Amino acid sequence: MAVRQKPYSFLSNLKLDEPRSRDKASIIFHLTVSSVISPVKLSVTRPFVTSEVAPLQQVVVHTPGEEMAAVSPDRLESLLFEDILFEDIAQREHILMCEVFRKIVGRPDAVVEFADLLLETFQIEEARHAFVDTLAEAVPARNYRAYANELKQLSPEELHRFALAGRSPLPVEAPPIPNVLFTRDLAATVCDHLILSNAATPARVREGVLVRIIVRYHPSFAGVSERTIELPAAATFEGGDLLVASDKVVLIGHSERTNYAGISAIAEALFARTTIEHVLMVDLPKQRSCMHLDTVFTFADERTCVVFPPYIQHERHNVVHLTPGSEPGVLQSRKLPSVQHALESLLDRTFTFIPCGGEDPHDQVREQWTDGSNVFAPAPGVVVGYERNRHTFAALQRHGYRVVSAKGFLDYHAHSTFAQDEKLAIKLVGTELSRGRGGPRCMTMP
Repeated sequence: MAVRQKPYSFLSNLKLDEPRSRDKASIIFHLTVSSVISPVKLSVTRPFVTSEVAPLQQVVVHTPGEEMAAVSPDRLESLLFEDILFEDIAQREHILMCEVFRKIVGRPDAVVEFADLLLETFQIEEARHAFVDTLAEAVPARNYRAYANELKQLSPEELHRFALAGRSPLPVEAPPIPNVLFTRDLAATVCDHLILSNAATPARVREGVLVRIIVRYHPSFAGVSERTIELPAAATFEGGDLLVASDKVVLIGHSERTNYAGISAIAEALFARTTIEHVLMVDLPKQRSCMHLDTVFTFADERTCVVFPPYIQHERHNVVHLTPGSEPGVLQSRKLPSVQHALESLLDRTFTFIPCGGEDPHDQVREQWTDGSNVFAPAPGVVVGYERNRHTFAALQRHGYRVVSAKGFLDYHAHSTFAQDEKLAIKLVGTELSRGRGGPRCMTMP
């Protein structure tokens, strides 16, 4: 059967140097991508996620800023980066990605900037003081307590700059936090609960402090505190390791960033407080190339996943099925032969696994390294990924996806709303973003 082709062009009417507009009112935010901070208005929806591929309503992102420019070669390893990004190009690539999300969702407030949430939170004096005290406790080696009073006297804008880029008028040294680009790792929304991450590495501890201050003090999160899951100190967890398959099933990667203590604590909390009945723990090699489950496995639609075959299809008996035990605090477990078997048996439907990098093992390894299996689905059957992973896009095309560029997509829908009538795979340029070792799912927290 012939597939109707849309005349997507490779040009776009999007002007990347113009400020982004958002016009739904409820809470004042501030645009922090440019050097001029101007007030904008944005409404924030209540957290609720029961599927990786349900139509997106709102997503938290962080457009690269001064913290990215503060990364130096001698700090790369400690900051968990492989290279220095050209922040201007990374910003433009990120803004283009966000414009795609806004067009698909159809709301100007579809995208929420983490930096905006933080600056709005810091307008509250109590929040600023709580941040300084919590940071001093979380990172005692930095001796922030010696400058606590001075830090508390900084303006909201000055403390905001210190929190993200580590820069202030005070003689206080703080490393930048460029990994805040990957907002997926800050927390995970499962049903109507928010699981706050516990970073496994010192480089990401400050991010955890910031997200806790936002959730505690920002007016958008009023009422969420009783639906927030905090993990014990020994438990490590980052949001890239958790995928929501349904309102009954979640997958969690047992990775270098998420330990078993974190997985068991999350499972117990979800069983007790949400509709989740099954947690699938997927064992991964404890190495940077697959630091989270979503670096080797993501959902494209209700029956389709993009996977890295060596760790998802070739490995056997690497899935542990966790269910509630006979009494609180007790988990039952059993091993399952594969991720595909586990999903098909629990969700009662067949799944197609599309190989990242196509069928060639060499291409699979290359494209997994550049996040070919880390796609994000803002709508069922609509995926966003890096265009450099051409073999992955070719595999998606063979499975019925129409492949288009982000600019072409926006140009075609420049004067119309998006109405999905086919499966789409949207290519982001990502020349600089991909060098940060995180794909579109890593950069988005629904």
